Amino acid sequence: MVVEQLDELYREVILDHFTNPRNVGELAGAPIRAEGTNPLCGDEIAFWLTLNGTRVEAAHFKGKGCAISQAAGSMFTEQLKGKTLQEVARLIHAMKRLMQGEAPPEDVDVGDLESLSGVRKFPVRVKCAALSWNVLEQGLDHYGQQSR
Repeated sequence: MVVEQLDELYREVILDHFTNPRNVGELAGAPIRAEGTNPLCGDEIAFWLTLNGTRVEAAHFKGKGCAISQAAGSMFTEQLKGKTLQEVARLIHAMKRLMQGEAPPEDVDVGDLESLSGVRKFPVRVKCAALSWNVLEQGLDHYGQQSR
């Protein structure tokens, strides 16, 4: 019974972020920009991050696709604000672990992103959820190369 209630709560969180996405739209002059698609289903997502030193000042996204991919983008932007780039990298790693059925490290707060843990029961949908952190990881890598 508890598992069913948790699954229902997670579905509600995903639906809320899909129907009422947070932080939507481009951020002019953002030094970190990344976009990508899931060629299997056509989901698209783009991220913009502004920084204050090495800390994320603002994070926005824009995309189109299924509820999971778009909710993941919304949830991800909420979790990025105020984190250092190193903390963002740790969050990405934690989400990859979560999708493999492993618990995230105790010192990494995944917030609403935890609601995506149930997606791993449907392997074809994992790529929908993972699109956000995979795209952002590429953006961080590109930013790191440009900053050298």
